[in-house]
Formats: sequence, C-alpha cells, structure tokens
Amino acid sequence: MSKPAAFQTAFSTTEFRRRRELVCETIGRATAVIQGASATGAMDRFRQHNDFFYLCGVEVANAYLTLNGTTKESTLYLVGQDRHLAEQEGAELNSDDAETAIRLTGVDHVKPITALEPDLKSCDVVYTCHQAAEGRQACQDSLNGAAKRLNQDPWRVAPPAEQAFIELIEQRCAPVAIKDLSTTILEMRRSKSAEEITVMGEAGRIAAVATAEAIKSTKAGLFESDLAAVAELIFLTNGATGGGYRPIVASGDNIWNLHYFRNDSRLADGDLVLFDYAPDLHNYTSDIGRMWPVSGRYLPWQKELYDLVVDYHLTLLDITRPGMTPIEVRQKAAAKLSSRVANTHWSKPSFANAAEKLLATSRAMTHAVGMAVHDEGGYQDDQTPLQPGCVFALDPQLWVPEDRLYFRVEDCVLVTDGGLENLTPNVPHSSHQIEELIREPGLLQLQHKELE
Repeated sequence: MSKPAAFQTAFSTTEFRRRRELVCETIGRATAVIQGASATGAMDRFRQHNDFFYLCGVEVANAYLTLNGTTKESTLYLVGQDRHLAEQEGAELNSDDAETAIRLTGVDHVKPITALEPDLKSCDVVYTCHQAAEGRQACQDSLNGAAKRLNQDPWRVAPPAEQAFIELIEQRCAPVAIKDLSTTILEMRRSKSAEEITVMGEAGRIAAVATAEAIKSTKAGLFESDLAAVAELIFLTNGATGGGYRPIVASGDNIWNLHYFRNDSRLADGDLVLFDYAPDLHNYTSDIGRMWPVSGRYLPWQKELYDLVVDYHLTLLDITRPGMTPIEVRQKAAAKLSSRVANTHWSKPSFANAAEKLLATSRAMTHAVGMAVHDEGGYQDDQTPLQPGCVFALDPQLWVPEDRLYFRVEDCVLVTDGGLENLTPNVPHSSHQIEELIREPGLLQLQHKELE
C-alpha cells in the first residue's frame, strides 16, 4: 500500500483559512490568483514560494490558488498524478485525488490546472502579486539586487515570471483589469499570529543552539566554512531544511564586508569571527549575530568595543515598549549610556568617535524577520510605532571606518504587550560568557576525536 501524500503540520487549516478570508475581505468582489513555484530542474528539495505557502501551505510544484472575494471560496489547481514520479519520489498532492487535497489543505475546491483559464475568464477584476516571488533563501532585497544585475545583461531579456504571468492573464482572459496583491500580503505578514510565533520561536532556538555550537567548535586553522557546517548539522537534525539565507562566517578583515559569504578563509589567532546564520523551518527563518575571538580570549581593544555594543543591545532589549518609535527607543538608550561612553578611556580617538556615533545614529531595529530574513522588503521606519506581533532584527552596529572595524550583536525579537521577547536567547552576549563557552568541547573536535 502506497504512503499517502504528505502535507505540512506546522500550521492548522484554520490558520490558512483565516489568512485567505482576510485577502477576500480586502479584494471585495474581485478574484485573487496566486502562482506557486515551479520545479528548478535541479536535484534539490522543492521549496514553495513564500506568499503561496502563506495562504495554503501547499508544497508541490506548479500549483495555483484562487480566492473569490464574492463567495469567499478558495480553489486549488494542481497537476494530475504522475504515477512514475510517485513511485520514484513518493506521493504528493494532485488533482486526481481532490478529496485528499481538500481534506489536508482546507480549501473549498481542487481542480486540474486546465480549469484555471476558463475560471479566470469569468472575472472582471483579478488581483495577483506583481512583486517578485520569494523562494529558497530569497528576500525582496536579494531579488531586487538580482534584477538590477540582470538588467545589465543584454543577452537575457525574458520578462520576470510575475510580469509574464500578468501578460498571459491579460491575453487569455481579456477584458480583465489586473491589480496588485503584493502589498496586501506584505501587510498581513507584518503581524505574526500565535502559530507563526511558535514556529519562529523554534527557529530562533535552533539558530541560537547552532551559534553556540559554532562558538565551541572554533579553533585556529579551521576554515570559516567549518563553522557553517556545524550550524547546518544543527539545522538539519532539528527539523529545518537548511539555512534561511547563505551563511555569513567572516573572520579577520572579511568582517568589513557586511554580507560576506565566501567563507573560505582560515581562522587565525588574534582575529574575531562574525557569525550570522539561521535555519529555514517550515518556510520561516530567524536572524542572529555574534562575534567572538578565535583564540578564545578577546584582545583588550576588541573587548572595549564589543562590550559597548553588548551594553547598547541589552539596553535596547530592556527599554523597548510597544507604541514607541525606533527613534524614541534610540534616544532613550543614548541617554542611559551617554555617561558610560563619556567616562570610558578609549584606546584611540577613532574608537571614541565610533562610540558616540553608535549612540547618536545607530539604526538598531534594522529589518523585519519572518518568512524571509529581510521580511517585507524594507527596513524599519524610524517614525512608525512598534506594534505587538512584529518580529524584527535587533542589530546595533558600531563602525570604525578609519580602522576598517565593524562590531555587531544581533537577536531576533518579538514585540509583545509588555516589551520585547528575545527569540534567540540561548547563546550568551557578554564577552566573559562567550570566552567560557569557547573553552567547552565543540562538535568538530568531538567528531575528529572519534575519527582518530
């Protein structure tokens, strides 16, 4: 007897139904159509587009979803069963077994893809996403960067998939008015539900454990990629499908490159390591950042700068409340730490300048986090009050451009009714606690010992 088609279990059908109902309320008497991801053609694990998963949780290629604003009904369009592929890879949701697909997903109807065109032809107004779809490890920042680079290549002139889909609807279903659904879904994704918070809390826990294990495994002579491999092991053995974004494991001068990703340098005594890597768990991720010394002990000047960033970070965690704007939080934190900065005997004038600038201008609430590591496609607005349910990266950054130095400490935090809840708390911040953690045996050392 063949195994039945798999369907995600992290979110309830009630959760997806609530999201679809919100879309229907927004679009009025129109119809929304959302295009799912296609297979990449590589021998990889399929990863659904974020917006499509957000509305139905379906993780099969070439699926479509329509939402009828008038009847409030949802229809899922799937390919038919491929018996040969099912024998090779296992069963998946398909239009030939509509009953199973309806039961698992909670949608009202399941149809073959061939039914999509005649169904759309009866619509006067169709909403669909104009914004680029987020797939594996993608966010709007990375997609916009890729599009900008693509526009410089005169030999690759095909329109983006979203534009091509819109043009096909216009050609096949005329006359029809096309409107953008992207903003509606982005607004919905901004405030996290209880089920989303549960998943993101687990993603944060995994990210923190992975970071702690990377700290313990640090040793001069290893490659940066070795620490990424430690994190990847923690991700995969805790239910994630991999990283939510490419790992940043920067040592020495590589730290100056904000989103360094090559991870091919050897760790050297005297250098610091900047580590920033979180899992892809049920299509959600987290964000975390720590810096530690390869040797196991911070040099005095490193500790001088790092400890200030930690103090600033912990102050922000303590004082932030819902209803405050990021600029109000920053001003309150600066008032608390101004005497600490003024009374410190800094090793260099450039350090003193950097410390003063940290308090005066640092944008510590850098970006929302959710299905994408840079969720919503933008950074926190200094003037917008923080609302409960918002999840963002708390990431104060100290820059010393004269010395090409860059320090940061990052956590993924949730705004609650009472303040901030740290979703990545299971790894220390303070320099002395990190030095203690480095002295513990790491996974790499334990594994090497077993192989000897």
